[in-house]
Amino acid sequence: MGPLQFQKRLRLQEARRLMLGESLDAAGAASRVGYYDASHFNREYKRLFGLPPMRDVERLREVAGQHGGLRAD
Repeated sequence: MGPLQFQKRLRLQEARRLMLGESLDAAGAASRVGYYDASHFNREYKRLFGLPPMRDVERLREVAGQHGGLRAD
């Protein structure tokens, strides 16, 4: 993984953490981590995590509820 890919991954992981931990919506999280094009953010997020941002967060919350914990990594 090159430095740009590493940076992109960190930004997307931080956006995921913000959506889970601070209950931000996808647009708010994207903006906080430096994405200013929502569709670009959504594409990159789905490419990394397999689901669009809000569907991924909903899934993670469901899983966390079943297991009694919440982690974004």
